[in-house]
Amino acid sequence: MLLAVSPAWAADDQGDAPVIEQETPDEGPTAEGQTADGPYLSDWYHQNLTVIGSKNIRFGPQQVDDIYLEYEFFGRKGPLDLYGYIDFPKFFGVGNAADSGIFDKGSPVFMELEPRLSIDDMTGQDLSFGPFKEWFVAFDYIFDWGHTTESRQNTLYAGLGTDIDTGSPLGLSFNLYKRRQWENYGAANEHSWDGYRAQLNYSYPLGSFDNGASLVYVGFTNHDFGSDLGDNDPTRTNESTVATNVLLYQFTHLRFMAVARYFHNGGQWNDGEMAPFPNSHGDSFGLRSTGWGYYFGVGWQF
Repeated sequence: MLLAVSPAWAADDQGDAPVIEQETPDEGPTAEGQTADGPYLSDWYHQNLTVIGSKNIRFGPQQVDDIYLEYEFFGRKGPLDLYGYIDFPKFFGVGNAADSGIFDKGSPVFMELEPRLSIDDMTGQDLSFGPFKEWFVAFDYIFDWGHTTESRQNTLYAGLGTDIDTGSPLGLSFNLYKRRQWENYGAANEHSWDGYRAQLNYSYPLGSFDNGASLVYVGFTNHDFGSDLGDNDPTRTNESTVATNVLLYQFTHLRFMAVARYFHNGGQWNDGEMAPFPNSHGDSFGLRSTGWGYYFGVGWQF
């Protein structure tokens, strides 16, 4: 799910969980002054394990409800700015008819890895200008280990990223990627270069409390465009947008999150068209790929 402001959840792109990037709470794994001698296992590699419940997730042709387990990690060391998560779909055996996972011949693992390498650090040059304070070679790799080839995704986004100085507590970064598509659940754009992604990540600390907790807003928007997937298939689209909004309430270890995610043609499925295959009951159904989905989670940071 996106939970670290660089993002966490079954990711960002075709996943079941939200992703949070660039999380900057007053208390928590990214707080200044924390070291390996403190409450966390590492002074830079931050981790959390979260149980997530999701509702009306619209990356596929049918909306999915699920309860699953997620391992999320993020941090910065030298030129490496790292974010990623690994989801175990339907880990607790709870989901709707469209849901399958690790124990019922669905996907055992869904993962997203978003490393960025600082060009400034690697070249030893200050490349900042105007509000653009640092530049990165940026990647976003998504892998869904489906039970069959038709239920598998393997996608690489590669491009250029930057962190933006807003002159305020608002954290802001932008990445522009080109997409290399391998497996994609049997879609027509498999094994090709197909389209681009513009990604905007943002976070804002909302406050801290006498009980030691902090409240942070984290969000990101992914806009996919320039694809050819919808050219010859009315059920698919060439563009898709997903905007994720996260409220994170956390203590040193315990944290709670609530996520509202808006999908527009999620997964590049054309909202309102009839699906090209029946549902699990053998009935025809209309695609509902535009609308809101929700996540709620309880996790432990270490």
